[in-house]
Amino acid sequence: MPYRLMAVHAHPDDESSKGAATAAKYVAEGNEVLVVSCTGGEAGDILNDQLGEPATSRAHRDMAGFRRGEMAAAQAALGIDHVWLGYHDSGLPDAEKGETVRPGTFSTVPLEYSTEALVRVVRRFRPHVLVTYDENGGYPHPDHIRTHEVSVAAWTAAADPDAYPAAGEPWSIAKLYYERTMNPRRFRAIYEAMQEHEPISPAIEQLREWVERFADRPDLATTHVDVHEYFDARDAALRAHASQVPPDSAFFSFPNDLLATVWPTEDYQLVEARVPTELPESDLFAGIPADKDTTA
Repeated sequence: MPYRLMAVHAHPDDESSKGAATAAKYVAEGNEVLVVSCTGGEAGDILNDQLGEPATSRAHRDMAGFRRGEMAAAQAALGIDHVWLGYHDSGLPDAEKGETVRPGTFSTVPLEYSTEALVRVVRRFRPHVLVTYDENGGYPHPDHIRTHEVSVAAWTAAADPDAYPAAGEPWSIAKLYYERTMNPRRFRAIYEAMQEHEPISPAIEQLREWVERFADRPDLATTHVDVHEYFDARDAALRAHASQVPPDSAFFSFPNDLLATVWPTEDYQLVEARVPTELPESDLFAGIPADKDTTA
């Protein structure tokens, strides 16, 4: 019986920059992976000035539709299943300019409504593991923070037979993780290796910035999944999001053969578990019997 992993993300492209190699690995091993995109990324800008025509014109005319096409390509690159939760991108308002989040977007919808929507997906897919962001959203985008809130609420509510009874039969997820790719030890290790092996790489300055930015962030990762064989699949998924990820992005500046030696894992923090666990881990499904029925 395959294991089932659900990863809940805020926008299309988040699934490819956070945990994509893990998803590809588990699919290749015969497991089921479902990515949930809470919004359609409609408020995104074109971040790739090399996108070219006619793609740039199409994206300007219909950003939502364009990003759906990108998500479909990323889904194919990883071999995952995918669901749109159906909410509108809140955008990233500039507080210094007095901007606020537009009413009716994902971060402003009452939590009980979006929680029910995600509970329906959980009870249908019946995942063993749920991966999402921490309380800061990984970075303080209102949709990322709301994704955390909805995911944690659904973790509890999906198992409660009294919660959202019309949303399906209760299902108790065995383990809840936060994604921890942006951890200080990883950036420091890659930076030191790049200084030694690729000292003139343009990525050095970007890495130095990341090392400094995350220096004070605690390393909370408990679980390190070796995914070095799937870095190419991750890169293909990232490139699929061409409006958001330029071909010269820093994401592609670190040679995968070097990464495989220096930091071959994607990293997670085990937050809650309903099965016995022993830390540290090297597998998100550690401790879960493959035939475990976690129906509440």
